[in-house]
Amino acid sequence: MSMSVRIPLSSPDITEAEVQAVTAVLRTSHLSLGPELSAFEAALAEFHGVQHAVAVSSGTAGLHLALVTLGIGPGDEVIVPSFTFIAVANAVAQVGATPVFVDIDGISLNLDPNCIEAAVTKRTRAILVVHTFGVPAQMDAIGTIARRYGLRGIEDACEAIGAEFDGNRVGSFGDLAVFGFYPNKQMTTGEGGAVLAKDALHASRLRSLRNQGRSGGDWLDHREAGYNYRLSEMACALGRVQLSRIDEMLALRRTVAERYQGLLEGIPGLHLPPLELPRCKISWFVYVVRLPDRIDRDRVQTDLAARGIATGRYFAPIHQQPVWRAHPSAVAANLPQTNSIANRTLALPFFNRLRENEQRDVATSLHESTAKSD
Repeated sequence: MSMSVRIPLSSPDITEAEVQAVTAVLRTSHLSLGPELSAFEAALAEFHGVQHAVAVSSGTAGLHLALVTLGIGPGDEVIVPSFTFIAVANAVAQVGATPVFVDIDGISLNLDPNCIEAAVTKRTRAILVVHTFGVPAQMDAIGTIARRYGLRGIEDACEAIGAEFDGNRVGSFGDLAVFGFYPNKQMTTGEGGAVLAKDALHASRLRSLRNQGRSGGDWLDHREAGYNYRLSEMACALGRVQLSRIDEMLALRRTVAERYQGLLEGIPGLHLPPLELPRCKISWFVYVVRLPDRIDRDRVQTDLAARGIATGRYFAPIHQQPVWRAHPSAVAANLPQTNSIANRTLALPFFNRLRENEQRDVATSLHESTAKSD
């Protein structure tokens, strides 16, 4: 029988400043579409060096709006990874388009540029690039392919705020970029997300679509069929303070990653994530190890759970999910790297305030569990 969780998989980092900011909003009459929204969006745009940021109710909502804004719909194909969260494929399906699954490279775990071109057809409209686990994708090579075939580029940076490729922040490369601020992310708004845009017309359409298709004028004038993807003033106030602390929080997360590296490097056959990659600044979202082939991951998870340590299967590939595996795109997918890697990945407890003694506990428990199969 498993004990209660002693060391959770993730935990948000909330200080008194966030509590006071949210409480201050509750003392006003503006709980939606007020000054906190404008301030949060301005701070996000400035942080990323782009013209426009549009806050929305979730990263998933952001993906959906990005696809709608770029005119992607029925008959279109969008290149995506399978080794990512299911929202990526669901958003493509939501607009009536078809996700085309492309394999990842074995180091960054991002879309492999060498596999993308073979997946392009006359129906391909966009490449949806995920910066997996906060590791930047190879945006130069991917951007070259997108330009060659006249494709739109959408960055899913939901796991990667603050990451950089060639000195530029992720989210500043694509036509549109999407961020998510769920409580397990580097910074949080509770629920929430944002879409970054370089083009004023894209930004205007995103703002209209998130607010039931309104575009100025009377509150009851709706120019198109939109959605309720607004983000509350309380969430924006929380996000604004979190963003002001982002450098501090990313540094704490890197320290936790470095400690894990030292504690885990002695475990035979365990593959650790790289601390450094050429041209990349990693924003640590999760700490994911790969178990040796001989190890039964489910047994390791059960062992650690019995010790009160939470872990995660990051990621169960989309094309293997019950809801997707019979879909023609999943059936046609040729993803040897994804299939090989995904069956061995294990996310360990990882958050800003994870203590060294807790990490030592995780490392010892993992060492003992994996030794059972030797």
